[in-house]
Amino acid sequence: QVQVVESGGGLVQAGGSLRLSCAASGRTFSRYAMGWFRQAPGKEREFVAGISWTSSTTWYADSMKGRFTITRDAATYTVYLQMNSLQPEDTAVYYCAAGLISRSENSRSYDYWGQGTQVTVSS
Repeated sequence: QVQVVESGGGLVQAGGSLRLSCAASGRTFSRYAMGWFRQAPGKEREFVAGISWTSSTTWYADSMKGRFTITRDAATYTVYLQMNSLQPEDTAVYYCAAGLISRSENSRSYDYWGQGTQVTVSS
């Protein structure tokens, strides 16, 4: 049973930082990519960042570059999303996902999803 579990969300003031964690279990993820997505109320789910387990190659949505950093700990199958300079428009539920792909920004490419963690940025 594949599981992807997010944690680390919360309430933060504008300009602050948060680090989200995503623990993956249930199989060997060496050929997988991991992605972070987010969904704000009334909006579609959007891609945030992705990382390859094998090569640690990373990719980001243009609007996240320079503020968000995705990393992974291969020993513990944990993926992190460091978010800096947060703004109220970053308020959303953040989801972690795993897919048997090399690289994608398309949510349909990911097979396994976590339940999401709420990030709220106050002004």
